[in-house]
Amino acid sequence: MAENQIKEFDQIVKMGEQAQKALNEYWLDFALYTSFEYWLMVSLLIVPLIYLFFKIDKSQIFLMGFYGYSVHMAFGYMDLYTKNSGFLNYPFPVIPMLPGLSLDSSFVPVIFMLVYQWVLKHKKNYIIYMTITSAFLAFIFKPIIVTIGLIRLYGNTNYLYLFLAYLLVITIAKFLTNVFLWMEKKHNNTNTKSQPE
Repeated sequence: MAENQIKEFDQIVKMGEQAQKALNEYWLDFALYTSFEYWLMVSLLIVPLIYLFFKIDKSQIFLMGFYGYSVHMAFGYMDLYTKNSGFLNYPFPVIPMLPGLSLDSSFVPVIFMLVYQWVLKHKKNYIIYMTITSAFLAFIFKPIIVTIGLIRLYGNTNYLYLFLAYLLVITIAKFLTNVFLWMEKKHNNTNTKSQPE
């Protein structure tokens, strides 16, 4: 790697470090942990997980867990991209190093998991019900949390973009889940055929 390339990369890393330090100081300076908004974000992290503990179908816990984890990962990467690109951010992070923790790790994955569970149980169309759920999150839930100040949108970011991002997340999560279900089925069929009778 060329010397000037290394120096420029090191400068970019330093800027990221300074931005994180500034966010940590903002979190402490404004004592965010004492605000109503902060505790609302904490509740958006904890309450959905407690609710899921009681409502998840224990007979399909690994399927639901894998799907939820796929949503979490896809949404987490999407959220990281949008924050780093300056499209949106969270003024009241539960933990300054992970600004979107409440929504990335709990609220959104749990919502999608419960809808997915319901779709499977009632043999409904995944695309229709997940599109409705995505529309609810993008056009009803997000405007509410923007209005009360839990999230800030910047530039040309609008709710249609958020809706499209949710559609991408549910597509990725379903695709990954289907790939692993297919591999599991193929593996089980191979083992069944290879076992002596």
